[in-house]
Amino acid sequence: MGTALAKPPWLKVRLPVGPTYERVRDVVRRYRLHTVCQSALCPNVGECWGSGTATFMILGDLCTRGCRFCAVTHGNPKGVIDHDEPERVAGAVAELGLSYVVITSVCRDDLPDGGASVFAETVRAIKRADPSILVETLIPDFGGDPEALELVVRSGPDVIGHNVETVRRLTPLVRDRRASFDRSLWVLRTVKELRPEVLTKSSLMLGLGETDEEVLEALRELRSVGVDIVTMGQYLRPLDSPLYLPVVEYVTPERFSRLERMAYGLGFLYVASGPLVRSSYLAGEAYVRALLRRRADGNA
Repeated sequence: MGTALAKPPWLKVRLPVGPTYERVRDVVRRYRLHTVCQSALCPNVGECWGSGTATFMILGDLCTRGCRFCAVTHGNPKGVIDHDEPERVAGAVAELGLSYVVITSVCRDDLPDGGASVFAETVRAIKRADPSILVETLIPDFGGDPEALELVVRSGPDVIGHNVETVRRLTPLVRDRRASFDRSLWVLRTVKELRPEVLTKSSLMLGLGETDEEVLEALRELRSVGVDIVTMGQYLRPLDSPLYLPVVEYVTPERFSRLERMAYGLGFLYVASGPLVRSSYLAGEAYVRALLRRRADGNA
C-alpha cells in the first residue's frame, strides 16, 4: 500500500468557532436534528454554521447503503421513522431565520417508498411556515421507484439535486452496488419531465483517478437530461480506514477552474468548481435566488 498523499495548502479550512456557529449548533441539538455537516464530516462546517446555515439530514443518521466515499454510518434502521421530524426541521429553519434551506437524507432502502413521504412532508412543513423560503432537496434514487420520486417532486421544492458522485467508469468502485450512473441520470431526467420549471442539480467528486475527458463526458450526460446546476469538488477520505477509498490526486485550483469553464461551455446555468466545493455547500444560492426572483417577475 502506498504512502498517503499530503494535503496541499489550498485545502486548509478555518476552525468552527464563533457565536453564530454556537447558535446553529444549539438549535440543531435542541430540535434533535441531524446535519450532513456533522454526520458526513464535512470540512466546511465552520464556514456554513459560522454564516448561520446548515444542511439538514432527515430520516435518521443510519444509511442502508455503504458507499466508499461517505462517512455516514451504514446499517439497517429496520423501518423506523421519526414522524415529528418534518415539523422540527421547519421549527429550526424558522428559529434560524433561514431564507434558503437544503434538505438531504440517508438512503432508506428499508422503507417501501425510500423515505419519499418524509421528504415531501418536510418540504410542505417548511413552506407552510413561510412560503417564501427557498427549499433545495438533495435526494437519493428511491430505488428507482417513479411514484416515490414524483411524491417529492410534487411537494414543491425549488431545487432538486441528485448526485452522480463520480464518473461512469468509477461508479461501481465508489458507490454502493445498488446505485448506478444510469439510474442517477433517470432520476434527474424524470424530475425534469415531471416539473420542467424546477432547477435540477448534480455533483461530482474529483481526485479519485478520473480523467478530464471522463469528467467532460459525465457533464455532457448530465446536460443531456437537463441538469441546470453542477458542482465539482475534491474527494477527501473521511477516515483512514480500508472502508474508504484513498485519495488518488489532490486536484489543483487551476484544474477546477478549467473544468468550470468547460462546464459553462456545455450550457450549465451555474457551475461551482473548487477544492472545497460540496453539493450542499451554498453552491449557487445567490444565483438561484436571483433566477427564481426573475421568473416570479416574468423576466426569465
